[in-house]
Amino acid sequence: MSGEGRGFPVTEYRARVARAQVAMADAGLDALLLTSEPDVRYFSGFLTRFWESPTRPWFLVVPAGGDPVAVIPSIGASLMAQTWIEDVRSWRSPDLEDDGVSLLAEALREVAGVNRRLGLPMGAESSLRMPLADFKRLEAALSPVTFVGDAGIMRALRIRKSPAEVEKIRKACEVADRAFARVGEIAGAGARLDDVARRFQMLCLEEGADWVPYLACPCGPGGYHDVISPADGHVFAPGDVLMLDTGLVHDGYFCDFDRNFAIGAPSQAVRAAHRKLLDAVDAAMDIARPGVTAADLFHAMDKIVTGGQGGSDTGRLGHGLGTQLTEWPSLIPQDRTRIATGMALTLEPGIEVEPGRILVHEENIVIGDHGAEFLSTRADPEILCLEARR
Repeated sequence: MSGEGRGFPVTEYRARVARAQVAMADAGLDALLLTSEPDVRYFSGFLTRFWESPTRPWFLVVPAGGDPVAVIPSIGASLMAQTWIEDVRSWRSPDLEDDGVSLLAEALREVAGVNRRLGLPMGAESSLRMPLADFKRLEAALSPVTFVGDAGIMRALRIRKSPAEVEKIRKACEVADRAFARVGEIAGAGARLDDVARRFQMLCLEEGADWVPYLACPCGPGGYHDVISPADGHVFAPGDVLMLDTGLVHDGYFCDFDRNFAIGAPSQAVRAAHRKLLDAVDAAMDIARPGVTAADLFHAMDKIVTGGQGGSDTGRLGHGLGTQLTEWPSLIPQDRTRIATGMALTLEPGIEVEPGRILVHEENIVIGDHGAEFLSTRADPEILCLEARR
């Protein structure tokens, strides 16, 4: 897309298509049909927040040879024309009788080759962003061409970030680092949680975020109950612990990390728990290198925070990161995904301070050839303290 330092050169997208087409040949696929925002953007660079509207479907066809074909509502044709995609086919949408199905079927018939097999992401974390009734119409129109799984191609491509992608995530982390450094301007004893949540998003935007799609901000005495509740009217008091977890976007890429703050002097239990969380992050960093598994990273952290009991009800201790807030893999005992150079991950250990009260800490890292480096600025083991607002 346009703008100094924004988007990627065309060579980045062509390299992605070339890698996909090699994998498609190995899997015997004639094309990939992509319907979700991150998959469409991965090959095209088509960046818009208009995906927030569920009304219109959007399609990108990646053939076994040649350039991708965009089949999209006419409202997006002008923006798509600003990308490197040249073959853009559009219709007036919404159309209650034929919302792009015939146009898409025509494009897919053109690329259906000898295998007559069209790949569609069907695994965990995938979604079909079109009405199921329309998909069934599409299948009927294309018969005997069949849809099959994409053989994990999209997951394998997106899980390893190029150096240019890593720099996008790094920039997003730098924006969040600067916003976190200013929390003392907006929070302290006597402040309201919902007001702090709004003002923290403003800090993120002031520091360079394009938007802030995700913010969790639990708060409570000696810890918090969960990590997903929206902000309420809670008034900060000495002894409270505030956690701000931001998923802000810069140039289409997320950061996702948090910081904990004590309101006034923290208890010894809170101080010790916070240090243990940083110890857990360090334990994962010590082994984070190509060849270990997502499960290995989980166990390294879990040994510190629970003594190796297998985690908590939160389910995982980190995940992938990129064009989405959370991506593959999940740091859980069952995930044997091999860690590889270029993976951007979160390390997110949690610990119970007392029954019903927890602390969670999160950092963003990238895997290099011989180890990992922080993308977020590693937090200090001593929990940050916020004094009363004047």
